Amino acid sequence: MRFPEIGLGTWAWGDRRTWGMGGYDRSYGPDTIREAYRASVDAGVTFLDTAEVYGHGESERIIGGLLREDPDRAARVTIATKFLPVPWRIPMRRRLRAALEASLRRLGVPRVGLYQLHGPISLRSASVLAEALAEAVRDGLTGAVGVSNYGADEVRAMHAALARHGVALASNQIEYSLLRTVPETSGLLRACRDLGVVVLAYSPLAQGRLTGKYSASAPPLGARTFSNYPMAEVAPVIEALHDVGARRGKTPAQVALNWIVRKGAVPIPGAKSRAQAEQNAGAAGWALEPDEIATLDRVALPGRRTLMSRLWQHG
Repeated sequence: MRFPEIGLGTWAWGDRRTWGMGGYDRSYGPDTIREAYRASVDAGVTFLDTAEVYGHGESERIIGGLLREDPDRAARVTIATKFLPVPWRIPMRRRLRAALEASLRRLGVPRVGLYQLHGPISLRSASVLAEALAEAVRDGLTGAVGVSNYGADEVRAMHAALARHGVALASNQIEYSLLRTVPETSGLLRACRDLGVVVLAYSPLAQGRLTGKYSASAPPLGARTFSNYPMAEVAPVIEALHDVGARRGKTPAQVALNWIVRKGAVPIPGAKSRAQAEQNAGAAGWALEPDEIATLDRVALPGRRTLMSRLWQHG
């Protein structure tokens, strides 16, 4: 499948625990989500990523409602969702298919553009997982398949297993940002590039830390544990983003997203309002210069090992 420069992550659309202290961030709701969706699609950001576990299916239901009420925009949208292959979901082929069909019902669509394994956490072999994914492609329930949070060796194994069924591994969705550059040094980006696997970068703004909105005195709220550096340690990165952005007429967020694009990955930032959607879209259609990329590389951070990163074991 073809991927755009920038996509739209919808984790926050329905996840009360992570994106608000015990409830939704009160600055957004159904109306602002609708505006974010419309602004994104109108700006050409038409790849939406979700998952069955985001808000226990609520993210998918929200997207389904948006698609039904706006058929013209829906015709331009590609949906990607995910299956969580926890060890007790057996037999794998039956459980994956049932989960995919449930996602399709919540989304209100006959097929998705991309179906992904949410992490390398199943006890089943790559060949068993690949067989289940290949069946979903063969039966027309998804146009392509991918993985998420896979390390280099895991990507190679899944790529080979799918190839035996005549199916390509389209993507690997990983945490990748200026506050988590370890995929560059671990060999993961190179492995994906060599295999023709597109890297989708989630949390590309480090859950808001790279927008310039937060500081040491006003850190992000909620259980935002990805790229979890104290804001005091993030300050040099923010300063560099401001400096580069000032010369470009771009915001820190737009510079941070364009940095990922220039690394050959597809960032999928979230958007909870029209303003955020328009800002994200403004990161496409231009290119940082090599010296600007080098400036950002010098202040970038490798990423901290959190409980989630240890669970996923990704590079």
